[in-house]
Order: sequence, then C-alpha cells, then structure tokens
Amino acid sequence: MFHIEQRPEVRRRLLGRARKDHRIVGAAVTGSAARDAEDWWSDVDLFFGVADAVPVTEVLGDWSAFVYRELGAIHHFDLHAGPAVYRAFLLDGLLEVDLGFTAADEFGPLGDGDFSVVFGDPVPRRLGTFDQGHVIGLAWHHVLHARICIERGARWQAEYWISALRDHILTLACHRLGHPTSYAKGADLLPAGVTGRLQEALVRTIDSDELVRALAAATRVLLDELAAADPEVAAALKRSLLDMAALT
Repeated sequence: MFHIEQRPEVRRRLLGRARKDHRIVGAAVTGSAARDAEDWWSDVDLFFGVADAVPVTEVLGDWSAFVYRELGAIHHFDLHAGPAVYRAFLLDGLLEVDLGFTAADEFGPLGDGDFSVVFGDPVPRRLGTFDQGHVIGLAWHHVLHARICIERGARWQAEYWISALRDHILTLACHRLGHPTSYAKGADLLPAGVTGRLQEALVRTIDSDELVRALAAATRVLLDELAAADPEVAAALKRSLLDMAALT
C-alpha cells in the first residue's frame, strides 16, 4: 500500500511538469482534494487544458509515458466525456492517478464536480442536464429483464439487472433531493427511509426465490420513488411494473 506522503508528492511532480509543458495552458485539482476533503484512500485527480492546435492525443501519449516511466504505473484505462479524455493510472502501491485532458476552450468545471484552478483561465461552469425520463426508462427495463432472466434460469444475469436497478433508484432519489447523481456520490447522503428499504433489495443468494424477493423489494421502492418524482409517470407504469415483478 502506498504511503500517504506519496500522494502530495505525486501531485506536486505532475503539476510541476504541467507548468513546464508549453502545451498545457490550464491545470486544476479535481476530486476530494479540490474541496479539502482528502482521506487516506483519495486518488490524485488533475485536469489539464491543452493549447490550441495541439492534439490532445499527443499530450496524452507523452504524459502517459512519463507516468509509467517516472511514477511506476502498472496499468491504465480511458474514459471519454465529451471532448475530454480521462486516463486513470494504477501505480505500484495502489495509488490511483486520474489525469484529464481537453482543449483549452473546454478547460473548466463540468456539472457538480469539484474544480480548483492551479493556473490558466477556465471557462464558466457548465451544468450537465439530468435526463430523468431516461433513468426511469432504464429502471423499468431492468425490472422487466430481471424477471425474464429469472424465468429463463439465468440467475447471475438476473442478479446483475437487480443490482443495476437499485443503482438507478438511488440516482432518482439523489436527483429528487438535490444530491450528486453520478457514481452514487450522493447515495450516502440519502435518508434512511430510502436506503434502509433498498437494503431489502440486496440479493443474498442467487436462488430463484431469493431473486424474486429482491426484485419485488426493489420494485416497491421504485414505485414509491416514481410517485414522488413524477406521479403521472408512476401511474402509467404502476400496473406494468407490478406485473413485471410478479407482485399482482
């Protein structure tokens, strides 16, 4: 396990490199460090703006070589969000380093993420839009497919859909109560009235009877969440959801 002193040293080296790289015109600390909330398990999260006419892929490649060569990376993967590319590195010692790169005219905070500028001129915060209808659609889809998988005897796949259904219910509740919605960041802020009932939707074994029980529990919470979020949609979906979960 990495020493806690390693994290600020890694961050310092990366920001020092950014200041010397003429292609980097903006740098920001993101994640928990941006709000002075780091704990033992926090990652190193940095976001960079790349100068006009410089390919982001070129900078990403050079920086990746540095992280492997100088910081001891052992693996990485990429996430794409609009024009930005985030590369997550795992260092030897289990420290995660997440580096985001985007064009200079896109350098700035997005959504409700934490963003503390080190240098450069960020664009104004762009608030993402939450598509409640899309999440509701995913929820009923997962109820239906969990039931289908139970009927087919595909028990591990049924467990997958039930677990994902719980995640979407948490997302809907977070949105309704004004908490962050991505990656369950607001889930631990939800009242026990929501999370306590969702505990009953945890799948304890993959026996068919248990899968049916967990699906029914999740569907009941979903129906209540829909009633609070959009009563008209809840009324339209109620009978179908009850049928899907075999609750009639």
